[in-house]
Amino acid sequence: MKLYGYFRSSASYRVRIALNLKGLTYEYVAVHLTRNGGEQFGAEYRSMNPQALVPVLQDGSHALTQSLAIIEYLDEIHPQPPLLPRDPVERARVRALALNIACEIHPLNNLRVLQYLTGKLGLTEEVKNQWYHHWIALGFQALETQLANSQETGKFCHGDTPTLADCCLIPQLTNARRFKGDVSAYPTLLRIERNCNELPAFQRAAPDRQPDAERPQK
Repeated sequence: MKLYGYFRSSASYRVRIALNLKGLTYEYVAVHLTRNGGEQFGAEYRSMNPQALVPVLQDGSHALTQSLAIIEYLDEIHPQPPLLPRDPVERARVRALALNIACEIHPLNNLRVLQYLTGKLGLTEEVKNQWYHHWIALGFQALETQLANSQETGKFCHGDTPTLADCCLIPQLTNARRFKGDVSAYPTLLRIERNCNELPAFQRAAPDRQPDAERPQK
């Protein structure tokens, strides 16, 4: 398997967590999203993913896109440990939590959206950050309420083992901090994050542990 990704990409981070939880080995291929206008826009990469987004998981002759689809694929071909519950209602809950992050929160602070705000629309960095913080707060508050008020929430988003939902939550919290978002108002999210980050699978997937991570200048 080859994973084409970028160390800061939340979507790539999700898939790295899932691969690690499954105990799968893979070759990491860095795709720098800002260097030379973005390596994802090159013809070779676009031939795998016309959307010019990361990640892409290459498994044999198959190039798979969209992080949640990739994770569900991994769950189907390597079912242990499961990242989705067997019970249909519980399965729907985990999917809903994951989609809340991946489809409602993340797209509004995706790199290409933020670049459009400051580029084509000419917004200042300050106004861009206000946009970011508004949508993060709106999404996280709903997620905090949902998780805090559910008996199905355990050590993790659903029960006491990590699921697809946790694969999505941890990268989004990391992303929020990078843009100086205040996450102190979400104790349930932070508790789940602490539990996740105790696991080697999450630790190894962290952005600063990736081969393409930008190191501080000495």
